[in-house]
Formats: sequence, structure tokens, C-alpha cells
Amino acid sequence: MTSDLLAPLDLAFWNIESPEHPMHLGALGIFTATSPAAARHAADLLAARAAGVPGLRMRIRDIWRPLDLRRSPAFGLLGPLAFGGAAREAAPDFEPLDHVRLHAPAADFHAAAGALMQRPLERDRPPWEAHVVPGTEGTSFAVLFKFHHALADGLRALTLAAAILDPMEMPTPRPRPEEPARGLLPDLTKLPELVRGTLSDVGRALDIGTSVARASLGVRSSPALVSEPTGTRSVAGVAVDLDEIHMIRKSVGGTVNDVLIAVVAGALRRWLDERGDGSEGVAPRALIPVSRRRPRTAHPQGNRLSGYLVRLPVDDPDPLARLTAVRTAMDRNKEAGPHRGAGAVALLADHVPALGHRLGGPVVGQAARLLFDILVTSVPLPGIGMKLGGCPLTEVYPLAPLARGQALAVAVSTFRGRVHYGLVADAKAVPDLDLLAGALTAEVAELGAACVS
Repeated sequence: MTSDLLAPLDLAFWNIESPEHPMHLGALGIFTATSPAAARHAADLLAARAAGVPGLRMRIRDIWRPLDLRRSPAFGLLGPLAFGGAAREAAPDFEPLDHVRLHAPAADFHAAAGALMQRPLERDRPPWEAHVVPGTEGTSFAVLFKFHHALADGLRALTLAAAILDPMEMPTPRPRPEEPARGLLPDLTKLPELVRGTLSDVGRALDIGTSVARASLGVRSSPALVSEPTGTRSVAGVAVDLDEIHMIRKSVGGTVNDVLIAVVAGALRRWLDERGDGSEGVAPRALIPVSRRRPRTAHPQGNRLSGYLVRLPVDDPDPLARLTAVRTAMDRNKEAGPHRGAGAVALLADHVPALGHRLGGPVVGQAARLLFDILVTSVPLPGIGMKLGGCPLTEVYPLAPLARGQALAVAVSTFRGRVHYGLVADAKAVPDLDLLAGALTAEVAELGAACVS
């Protein structure tokens, strides 16, 4: 049986997981039901199609083997002494019905998703699930997809989920050129190149580490964004008009992503003030993941991520000033590039041997609150319509994993002319998540009004 060694970042996600902090991401899709039996038919289709998708058959198995020097050249001759990795391999006893489940009807899809998101995936099976939830009114149903972050990032998860929806016309990706097979030891003819690469990697690691240390100074977060582990989850979602976001962008400048991040900053301000925590002096550090995948190429498995770190101007009362501050910070991050700065901390995983991930995973998981205060991530979706069993997909709410010590994570996607914010929170630390969802809608309206006044 062939195995694919996990990349360092995948291995980090696999090892920092705990029962209170499962490391799966999700997506809640809402479909229009075309018949009373639409939800049951959808569950049957998902199970039948999953059997034919190789990526959904992959389990993750802990192994003890030498570290591949190709993955971490900085360790040089010590590479063969590093053990304790993990690998993907096809599960010989894969049973799709173990992963696709039909639930009782629910009146609130987001509440149902919250209860399901807090359950860790089973680590001895391919780490994904699809939960089909009929609506009590009979006119809609929801599907919650869950994928372990060691199996997929947001783009890869989208590819896997789309493979078991109804077929749709997609651009054909250009295949990546195959790399020549390489042995355990490096090619000596390329030693100067390896040395230069190693020195560059070490310099980049030092730069990132220094930036992380600077970013940890003068932290101005809020107790509302901090949570002790409870293992509980709640989910909320809100959809806003994409045309309104484009109007704001055209009036002020910047990108759509700048506007979406500024909306989060303003919504946090409203939420903190309304719940009595107060926003004065609050400027939490938001981690903005950045995909390192090359566009329009065949996507490999696993994660290809870096990130930007942005202080959200929650304490600024002026919505346009908040947007300007976010735009300036994002421009500064982009100028430096995704391989520099405190937000690129994920790249440090490449410089840790497999055994280091195995033994240090719990420590790294607990250190998340030292690195950033809230995750704000964007997951791109195709602009074409998607269906399941002929039932059209009308809403998609991306759901991010919640880091240890943090109370809230925000994910956002645009789909069919709407922007969908998906919120995941510790249910005990944030019992009023719907209040924050409402604040997002109010903030878009205030920004729009400020642009035309």
C-alpha cells in the first residue's frame, strides 16, 4: 500500500488537535428541496459518489520513519534521524455510509451545525463527514461538510465536496510537471543550490520569528475573544449583498477583501459595545490566511498556506477610517509578501522535524493566543451554480476551526451575488453569537451610508 508523507503544516494540524479543539474546517450549504424526499435522496447520492473519489478514501496514519530531506533541507545530515511523522494512504475498508449521515429535521440549520462541529472526526477513518439535515418546513435542506485541516485547506476541501455534488462544467486545470524521483540523500551536484536555499530558509525563519515577537508586544485584544477550553461550539451565519460591497470598494478604493475585513472590525466594535465589554483601546490581531497554491493548476493534497497579520481597528469610531486602516495594513503586508512577517508563522512548520511536531503539538496548540487573537479567512467559491440531486445550492457558509484559547473564528465566501459570513464560536464563551451576526449586517449598512453621505 503506497503512502504519501504529510507535509509539515499538515502534520502540525494533525498533532495540535485535542478533544476540546478539533481541527476540522467545514461548510454549511443550504439547498432548495425539490421534493419531500430530497434530503434522503441527497444523502444517498453523497454516499454513492464518495466511493468513487480517491481523495475521500484517504486516512491519516501515524508512522515512524526517517524525515524526507526534500521536505526539510535545513536539517541536512540530521534529517534521517528525525522520526514520528504521519502519512495519507487509501483506507482498505473505506465505507462511505460511515461518513454520510441523514439527521432528523431541524428548524435552525446553524444551530444544528454548531452541535455537529463540536464533535471531533474519527482519526482512524478518512477524516471527513457529510451531514444532511432536512428543514422542518420541507422546502429546504442543509449539508454540513467537515474536513480535517490535515487533509485539506479551504480550496482542497471545496474540490473534494464539489466532486460529490452534481457534475458541473469546470475549467480544466493545467497539470503540474512531475518532479523526478529523488532518494533520501540530496543530489551532490546540487549542493551549492541546497546550501543557498538552506541559508535563505534560515533567514526567513529568523525574520518571521522576529516579526512574531514584535507582534506580541502591546497586545490590545478583548476578554470577549478569549476562551478556556470547553469543547462546545455554536455557529451563526449572515448573507449580505455583494453589490453593496462593490459599491463601498469603488467609493473608497482597495479590494473587496479589504472591505470584508473592515466589516468584521466594525461588527466586533458594535458587538463588544452592545454586550458591555467595550471597544475602547481594542485592536485585536487578525490572522488572514493566504493560499500559496498556484491558480489554475492541479491541486495537490494538503495545505499550502501562509498568512498576513492585521490589527483590526475596532477602537476607531469612524467606519471609513477603519476601512482605510485595514487597507493600509493589507497593502503593507502584500508589499512584504506572504513569506515574511508575523502572519507567515505557518511557514515555520517547514523547519520543524516530524518528531518535533509529534511531541510539540500540544504546546503549539496552546500558544495560538500568543500569535493572534482571531482568525478571519476567505474561501473562494466558483461563480457557477451548484446542485445536489437537482436541488440548487442557494447559500454557503464557510466554517473555520477554532484555535485553542480563542473564542471566535470568522470565514467568508462570495457565492451567486451574496457574501456569506460563517461564524464559529465557543458556545459557552459566546452565548450571543447571533448578536455578532446582526452586527455584520448593520456594519455593511453603515459603511454604505458613509460612502454616499
